[in-house]
Amino acid sequence: MAGPAVLHAEDVGVRHGRVTALAGVDVRVHPGEVVALVGPNGSGKTTLLRVLGGLRRPSSGRALLAGTDLRRVPDPQRARRIAYVGQDEEGDLPFTAREVLLLGRAVRHPDWRPYDADDRAAVAALLHTWQLTALADRGLDEMSGGERRRVLLARAFAQGGDVLLLDEPTNHLDLRHQHALLAHVADAGGTAVLALHDLDLAAAYCTRVVVLASGRVVADGPPADVLTADLVADVYRVDARTLHDGRRTHVLVGR
Repeated sequence: MAGPAVLHAEDVGVRHGRVTALAGVDVRVHPGEVVALVGPNGSGKTTLLRVLGGLRRPSSGRALLAGTDLRRVPDPQRARRIAYVGQDEEGDLPFTAREVLLLGRAVRHPDWRPYDADDRAAVAALLHTWQLTALADRGLDEMSGGERRRVLLARAFAQGGDVLLLDEPTNHLDLRHQHALLAHVADAGGTAVLALHDLDLAAAYCTRVVVLASGRVVADGPPADVLTADLVADVYRVDARTLHDGRRTHVLVGR
């Protein structure tokens, strides 16, 4: 895709002690793209997301936000531009859903001034969109895992940033809410990078798929070009077939 990248992992390497988590990774994310990071456990998906979000400094290379090294972007500015939701975020805090979404709006007020009518209207709209109105005044510690997950994901949208970084966003969600979430991400018209395990969801809702294996990018491109039977079989060590229904690719694994 032509034009400047909003996020760029440039020749990134990351080591955890003696373990290499990423090696020579170069990934560009352009405005309006919904990019899936896929690969086996331990392939580097979470580490790459954290590097792109400025939460993990690479051991080599650099991460850029709109051309600026993330190490030079002040934390408050980064928080206003990048919304990150980890795969195992703490969800048992004694806050209501409404309060959690308002916390997402807090990054828009660097001087910590009180929430205003625009903030409360934005939160009300998100509660409706995410079908959380009935949970608005219930504490996170009183919710199911899936309900808490939906609240935390809605908080990312409350930030109103330039980029969403979501690590296994469908964790704990039932089938209906998995598809509702990803449809919302795809239809919002914004920029997002998602670490996913479900290849069918990646094919259905993402414009690009980046496949990682052993800390390296082994494929990068449109889902139909990348998610081939041979690649899936090689990367995941499973029997795989692909079907095309005229609209998109479906990945079939196993017998």
